Amino acid sequence: MQAEFEKLGELIKDIRVAMVTTVEPDGTLHTRPLASLAYENDGQLWFYTAIDSAKVDEVMHDVRASVAFADTGKDAYVAASGTADVVNDRRRIHELWTPFAKPWFPDGPDDPKLALLRVHVERAEYWTSAGKAAYLFGVAKAAVTGKRTHLGDNRKLTM
Repeated sequence: MQAEFEKLGELIKDIRVAMVTTVEPDGTLHTRPLASLAYENDGQLWFYTAIDSAKVDEVMHDVRASVAFADTGKDAYVAASGTADVVNDRRRIHELWTPFAKPWFPDGPDDPKLALLRVHVERAEYWTSAGKAAYLFGVAKAAVTGKRTHLGDNRKLTM
């Protein structure tokens, strides 16, 4: 299982923004971009949030969440789902602080409205490509043979 956590971390480590989905009280899905702060190899994803944001209200009502990552330059895509919670740990907020959050939290890591959204990954799926050259070769091979060609990896992980 540790290898699965590490593979997930390797795929998303350079992706700065994720699409995070929570569930509104009426059951509607609500997706928004969030800057990815950290992934820990125990399956925890960390994001900053305002304590008075809709996502905090949504997580308090329904803990289900999903997170999607896309790195088009490397042809790597990850979808993860699990449960979310809100963490108001000042030490952890300071550890994860980045100046890029200052426009949203001008008082820095001591901003009283700043909290952390943590997603505990329970399931994940990833897709990777063998690369552009392999893709072009695969297209040509499929055109000639009429058979489907393996163009990358797709794997489901249960954490």
